[in-house]
Amino acid sequence: MTQACPSGATLAEAEEFLNAHPEIEAIDIVLHDSNGIGRGKIIRRHELASLYKSGRHMPISILGLDICGEDVHETGLIWDQGDGDLRAWPIPGTLKALHNTKPARAEVFMSLYELDGRPMTSDPRHALQRQVDAFAARGLKPAGAFELEFFLLANERDAFGKAQPARDVLDGRMSHKTEVYSVDHLHGMLPLFSDIYAGAEKAGIKAETMISEYAPGQYELTLHYREDVMQAADDLMRLKRIVRQQARAHGVTACFMAKPVEDYAGSGMHFHVSLQDETGRNVFAEEPGAGWTDTLLHAMGGLRQTMGESMLVFAPHLNSWRRFANQSYAPVNTAWGVNNRSVALRVPEGEIKARRIEHRPAGVDANPYLVGATVLAGILHGIEHRIDPGPETTGNAYDAEDGANIPRDWREAIQAATASEFLKDALGAEMHRTFTAVKAAEYARVARTVSDVDFDLYLHTI
Repeated sequence: MTQACPSGATLAEAEEFLNAHPEIEAIDIVLHDSNGIGRGKIIRRHELASLYKSGRHMPISILGLDICGEDVHETGLIWDQGDGDLRAWPIPGTLKALHNTKPARAEVFMSLYELDGRPMTSDPRHALQRQVDAFAARGLKPAGAFELEFFLLANERDAFGKAQPARDVLDGRMSHKTEVYSVDHLHGMLPLFSDIYAGAEKAGIKAETMISEYAPGQYELTLHYREDVMQAADDLMRLKRIVRQQARAHGVTACFMAKPVEDYAGSGMHFHVSLQDETGRNVFAEEPGAGWTDTLLHAMGGLRQTMGESMLVFAPHLNSWRRFANQSYAPVNTAWGVNNRSVALRVPEGEIKARRIEHRPAGVDANPYLVGATVLAGILHGIEHRIDPGPETTGNAYDAEDGANIPRDWREAIQAATASEFLKDALGAEMHRTFTAVKAAEYARVARTVSDVDFDLYLHTI
């Protein structure tokens, strides 16, 4: 069956790619679920044309899975729907060759649609697109970039069962020190970093600065600002896959947990965002000497007001909440400030024309499509209701008395998100139901698990 592709992808794109890459033998077709996990299939080269002509049937339940790939019946996407098939279609511009694969492979991102071509609204990409469309209706276009923080860990745990930093792939040296901003420390991983950059270039991603971050084995890779915020989210998703694949090729493990090492800082996924009008002007940018624009202030007001009920999107797993420790470079309240890394909403110093908000709560384990959708909805809420963000926090925001605190833990965040009308509107009713049901199921799984900590604390003491 051939029908019009609702995503806008064309057969010509597939044919041009195959002609340009005769070496490609197989293609990963990747659909991202609410947890940001890439699910799909590997197809052979000769199947690519039919994918672009007719899409590919996939079970609706693929979007109703928990972190372990188990069905979550409360999503309504399993037997309530008869576990029927919907149709996945390729996303225009996402068909890319993969670096360092044998035999040579490519990948393409997919999105799920109803059989009649309507967006299947439990697909995270559609949630972000709804918010992009809401701004477009107002003559505005969100632009942005995500930062990628991650750990490179040894494949083996230490003698105490703890994660340990990977040895340098160049000379096998292992450092347990916080090598923050050490350039020499980066050199030991240069062969791996070179492959990451090569993979990014092949994928059309402008990966930029590599930094040794604030924990042993932790790194940060910055991405070029995109005028299309959907492209920014795609960049982050694709770069995580590149880092993971190249790390495995070099014999180490790339870790995207928010807090893999208990005594050190966790890994964030800071989202830099601005708005452009129809002329391309940044509407957050102030006139020289005029002070912050009302648009910027109201945007931060909306983000502050909606942050508490949205934290489950930014910190979706139990491990996510271990990152929010005092003075750990992760925010513990909704404070905003200028050139201040202790706040949740930071206005970076720099050129006025590049004025933006750095949204800092999300961990690297969050889904960037849902983070983007929620942040954009918060900005729009603030602008439309002209919400005052309150006074700027100067100095240490960890010491600030702030009545608009974030939830205290994962369970409280799940409750707040489930009851939130704002989040339901931000994600769409179906995506909200799917996401909160999946999180509730994950919480139940963790809550009934007897961990090593239980035995360590209680076995011989009570």
